[in-house]
Amino acid sequence: MARRGFARSSTKSNQNLKASYNSSAANNTSSPTPPMPSLPHASCLAPVAAHDGRQTPEASIDQPRRFLSEKYAKCSVKGNFLTLAAQPKNVELGEWLAHQREWLLTVAEVRAETKVLAVVEMNRLLAGMLQVVQEVDANSGRALCNDSTCPTMSAGRLTYTWLENGRPAKIPAPSYIVRVQRWILENNLVGKASGFPANFSADVKSIVKQMFRCYAHLYYGHFDHPFWHINRHLELNSCFVHFITVALYYDLLPRKDMEPLQGLIDIFIIQGVIPREAVALTQS
Repeated sequence: MARRGFARSSTKSNQNLKASYNSSAANNTSSPTPPMPSLPHASCLAPVAAHDGRQTPEASIDQPRRFLSEKYAKCSVKGNFLTLAAQPKNVELGEWLAHQREWLLTVAEVRAETKVLAVVEMNRLLAGMLQVVQEVDANSGRALCNDSTCPTMSAGRLTYTWLENGRPAKIPAPSYIVRVQRWILENNLVGKASGFPANFSADVKSIVKQMFRCYAHLYYGHFDHPFWHINRHLELNSCFVHFITVALYYDLLPRKDMEPLQGLIDIFIIQGVIPREAVALTQS
């Protein structure tokens, strides 16, 4: 059973949810990604942003979004998230970023060596959030995020595509996220303490971009159901604030890639939930 980060009580039941690993936002064609392990082709019903950064608008879905309301832009955790993101003294930046990235992974088990740093406790956060929509419902026998409910990896008017044989392909959100996970694990950077390759920074940025897309899909596709309905939206917000604080503080995510959730990010900045020190670094 996956543990929940940011321990908190819940007033709404989440008992019918169980796990099954499933799951861009700017016109950028300059960031090619490594080839992925082949997965079975799945049916795609909707329109497109490629795994290399490209994207195309979906059909009109301009409905009001609950998560973009200040009323719901609250966190289950109080305090300065920068203290969780800042690099500790005597820890190599590469190692710290690797541990921060490990926190982003959606995996059932995390290598023991990555738990040495207290921040590695955060490695459960995204996994916990994705499990909410990946777990199989005892009644329906299906996960909330499945090929039918999420035929594409979408975030509002955008749909992210994956490169297959050099061409952008629309695949269901669950398959997209599995591919992201496999790519990260094959990167062989998880758990490293030193000796990082020259392309380490670029690899981390690519990984963070893909993880952002996972958050974007969770917000647009699943914020109301199930997160708000089972009272875990505050936890989702806390996980995302930590994520975006790390991304801003270390300049790991271009502003153009943040566009799908920029409105929410702006709310958190105005509220002071995202530390201004982290924002200032990206504006300097």
